[in-house]
Amino acid sequence: MIKPEERFFSDGGGYFGAAENPNTEAFLNVWDWDQLRMVKLKGTAKIFPPDEGHEIQILAQFADYLSPEVRAVTLDDDGLITGVSTDPDEDETIFVPYFPFATVPSLADCRIIQYSKLQELDRLGPGVDLSSYKDESGNPQTVAFEFNSWWKPVRMQMAWDELHLLKSLPPHPNLLRLDRVVLEDVESRVIGFTTKYIPGGTLDIQNIPFRFEWLQQLTQVVDFLNLELGIMHQDIALRNLLIDPDTHKLVLFDFNFAARGKDRLIDGRDDVSGVVFALYELITNDTHFTSIPSVGSKYRHDPMGDMERYLNAPNQLTWPDLPTPLEYNVPYEVGKTLDGEPNLVTGVRTRRVAMELGQYCFHWERPRQSRLLKKMKEAENSM
Repeated sequence: MIKPEERFFSDGGGYFGAAENPNTEAFLNVWDWDQLRMVKLKGTAKIFPPDEGHEIQILAQFADYLSPEVRAVTLDDDGLITGVSTDPDEDETIFVPYFPFATVPSLADCRIIQYSKLQELDRLGPGVDLSSYKDESGNPQTVAFEFNSWWKPVRMQMAWDELHLLKSLPPHPNLLRLDRVVLEDVESRVIGFTTKYIPGGTLDIQNIPFRFEWLQQLTQVVDFLNLELGIMHQDIALRNLLIDPDTHKLVLFDFNFAARGKDRLIDGRDDVSGVVFALYELITNDTHFTSIPSVGSKYRHDPMGDMERYLNAPNQLTWPDLPTPLEYNVPYEVGKTLDGEPNLVTGVRTRRVAMELGQYCFHWERPRQSRLLKKMKEAENSM
């Protein structure tokens, strides 16, 4: 189940006047990772003071009771609901232009699975579900389904890079590799991917004794990534380390922040430092280093040594750059020019604008997880 503190994310808004004036009308958009929907909250600056984040706490109180059709909720200064709206014009969800599988030749040799073939079992976190499907032989497969349902430029880039990185990884006992590319059912657009599901949880929640062989496996897989493939994971942490119960080997996953050579390289997030602090936390249970966003970089202090080896790795992984979605080239009207002519722009657009233009929009909205669990329990009892 998605942790309550991770469920909501404030996605901006606006003030119709001075934000410091408590009477100024305001609206805040909040993304719900459980129901995969955007909800607009409307009120005054008194209940939505700038930079306070009250909108998340407010929505959390009633999100599970809203109809799926609700797009906006109006509140009074005491936080009480005074109205709801199902008007599509209130929908601030940004259009996510997923690429048709046929237009991404770099993925042509990947195995695929239709979204409708996945059965949701649990929601592991924002953008990650526990799912199952039956393969071509009818054998059940349990997988982690990772998807990008919420538009942000950096998230589109991360999703593109991670999918291609996983697809390009050579077999390795300590790396979680790509299982299948997930396509939506109408136009076969790429909406995510699956990886093998390893039960038992990550090392940050398991209470198991440290084994020295894991240190050896972790350092070896980091050397393999850095010095053989030219890949920097940049998020080595206990939450991204699993122990495979079948092999008892350590497995590294989650390449969201991975860099390829200098591309997306973040100063202070090198893998050597990540290994040191992850092992320190595992051995001592001291977690205070996890709150430090970046730590000293071995590579930064040795620019002609390990960094040179990393940038000149002999088997560097390559994949094409993220293309501009064709939908972005289609202009849409935003107001009028001074001459009264339509002001046409291209690029990012809201979902409602894309739909007005006849562009295909995949809808992620789903029931709250508590309803899903109830449905599953009722199905079990009826068997």
